[in-house]
Amino acid sequence: MHSLKLVAVLSAAVVGLISVPAHAAGESALGYGVWRNPKDNVRVEIKSCGATTCGVVVYASPKAQADARKSGYDTLIGQQLLREFEPVGNRMMRGKVFVPTLRVTLVGTAEFLDARTMHAKGCVLGKLICKSQIWTRVETVTASTGRAPS
Repeated sequence: MHSLKLVAVLSAAVVGLISVPAHAAGESALGYGVWRNPKDNVRVEIKSCGATTCGVVVYASPKAQADARKSGYDTLIGQQLLREFEPVGNRMMRGKVFVPTLRVTLVGTAEFLDARTMHAKGCVLGKLICKSQIWTRVETVTASTGRAPS
């Protein structure tokens, strides 16, 4: 049972923290932007962290925040969950995923289906137990128009 919980947490972190390739997103930098998990209880901003890509939590629901506090963190907001992510092929990235609720750093991968959709997969025990989710890019609202860019 503990292994299944680990996979679920890992997958949530992996899926929420990986970006879409620049050519698919139409952006100058690899997958930069905000992504939400399927339940929209965690959102992560993907951005440059020097020579690699990272992801920082910019929104967490009250339940996600409570889970982080139980693990010894004052807040989930601002935690860098995606670390040292780099492209490893066409529409694929790999890097380190920090899982605050378990206080571990694991390897994660993602496949980018299109500019707004990402399929992430996390496995434990040598790929014997795996979990995957589909995450969605969040449209950002511009200050001048109050609308999402087209």
